[in-house]
Amino acid sequence: MKHGRGLLVILHDLGAAVLAWLAAFWLRFNLDLPPEFQSSALATLLWVVPVQAFVFWFFGLYRGIWRFASLPDLQRILKAVAVGAVAVPAILVLFRVEQVVPRSVLLLDPILLVLIMGGSRFAYRAWKDHRFNALLIDARPVLILGAGSAADFLLREMARTPSGYQAVGLLDDDTTKIGRHIQGVTVLGRLSDIERWQEQTGVQDVILAMPSASASVRKAVVEKCAGLGLNLLTVPSMNDLMQGRVSVESLRKIELDDLLGREPVRLDDAGLAECLSGKAVMVTGAGGSIGSEMCRQIVRFRPARLVLFEQSEFALYQLEQEFLRTCPDQPIACVIGDIKDATRVRQVLDEFKPAVIYHAAAYKHVPLMEQLNTLQAVKNNVFGTMIVARAARDAGVEKFVMISTDKAVNPTNVMGASKRLAEMVCQSLQQEAGTRFISVRFGNVLGSSGSVIPKFQKQIEAGGPVTVTHPEITRFFMSIPEAAQLVLQAGLMGRGGEIFVLDMGESIRIADLARLMIRLSGKQEDEIAIEFTGLRPGEKLYEEVLADSETTLPTPHPKLRVASARRADVELVAGFLAWIEVAAGATDAEVRARLLAWLPGEYRPEATSLPAP
Repeated sequence: MKHGRGLLVILHDLGAAVLAWLAAFWLRFNLDLPPEFQSSALATLLWVVPVQAFVFWFFGLYRGIWRFASLPDLQRILKAVAVGAVAVPAILVLFRVEQVVPRSVLLLDPILLVLIMGGSRFAYRAWKDHRFNALLIDARPVLILGAGSAADFLLREMARTPSGYQAVGLLDDDTTKIGRHIQGVTVLGRLSDIERWQEQTGVQDVILAMPSASASVRKAVVEKCAGLGLNLLTVPSMNDLMQGRVSVESLRKIELDDLLGREPVRLDDAGLAECLSGKAVMVTGAGGSIGSEMCRQIVRFRPARLVLFEQSEFALYQLEQEFLRTCPDQPIACVIGDIKDATRVRQVLDEFKPAVIYHAAAYKHVPLMEQLNTLQAVKNNVFGTMIVARAARDAGVEKFVMISTDKAVNPTNVMGASKRLAEMVCQSLQQEAGTRFISVRFGNVLGSSGSVIPKFQKQIEAGGPVTVTHPEITRFFMSIPEAAQLVLQAGLMGRGGEIFVLDMGESIRIADLARLMIRLSGKQEDEIAIEFTGLRPGEKLYEEVLADSETTLPTPHPKLRVASARRADVELVAGFLAWIEVAAGATDAEVRARLLAWLPGEYRPEATSLPAP
């Protein structure tokens, strides 16, 4: 097949040489070629064609692929034709060919030859890239916001791939670009001119092609487009752009992650590769939102084996199928188990011998843990952590990284208090040598199983109302990938016994978040009502990242600090672990009394007693 295509290309160029030579004669005589010159044109072809064929071969015109014809291919054609333009008359003179060839033919021939050979190659590429699709299909007009690299890549991709969209203009706040063209599309005006150009072009779709734009710019665009009833799409992140992953297929609706305005995480890739590559790594709670993202981030560093430890069979099955599809070459072990089952935990560690354990398994839902399930929250989050941590120490695991929460700071609920005790368990196990125990605190993550985001999305899809507990309640948010990446970085930096605190940025008012999600859905606030239901049991009005008595120390990473929290008392830890181990049927009041005794000055359940709005 390849040889057949090569022969077709050679025959095409030989035909081009014949056509250009004859056309040069016809043009010389204004398409009225005298009989005597007809014989000259045909006779000289016996010399011209072999010369041109040798020159074409010599300059490697058949090494390129027409599908990817580009400027270097045109340069080779120009060089070959230029040499041929000199070689043809030289051969005719050298061999004393007794035919009359007008000088103008010798000038017209190379010009025509370049046009035919170069034009056919680029026309073929344009056809293969579907650049004529806009003329053949009924494409939807679309405005592109941004006139930078992302817009350029997107326009190229839209021309190459059938997309159903036809860009009718670009908008950008850089006034020096207005009136200029990118891939043949005009920069019409500024971003604030969306309404004017919507009326003039009739567009209903807008694509945001500014992956590095600030959160304030993105929010302003979202509100403007929502007010005009426009369908707003966006290109991927700057990281995807740099890796060339801007495509029509990657266009998506703008999401909350795009509006957080958080800078990308800088990871010590070399250090993480040294820490994880070629080693067995284990993640508990691997099927959860944080645990599964931890797994996705870890596989980038090619561990020898990734052990997925999870209690939920369905969650583990889903994760297994994802990895079989996305990274089939990565060895994984899907292990069903409960972190409170000491025998099972030790069995898994003995079999797979992980060098690093990321402990994400926990009960996290505040209201569920606050009533009826208080003892289970403490058993799972504290006693379960102790079982895995002790097994890690005994098995010689290099690092044990526990994922904690900002709710462990001055906890007002059982879930937060249990995670604070889990931090203390890890600190109490830290020795001068051996396993390094590290805890990492952060706040809510967008889209996690315990986040309000999925709840709001379902309420909006159902037509409302969207329920918010209190008008003034605020939370810290970050994306799941960002949280997972910072946990990896903290685990790498930890030397043992630290509690790392992630920079969560500015807190967000939940009511404002609800309004923003309503606008993102294409609805107006008068269409979807917001109802305030009152704080739930154990719920804080404001989350804290550090306790009042704590201070932090900077680290080399701008998004990580170390909390100098109250150190764990080994005897105290041993005491509450002993009680948890034998506790059975303890009431909620008994559990809270124990928490107050174990966390004096920290656990403050009365702090949630706020009146409903």
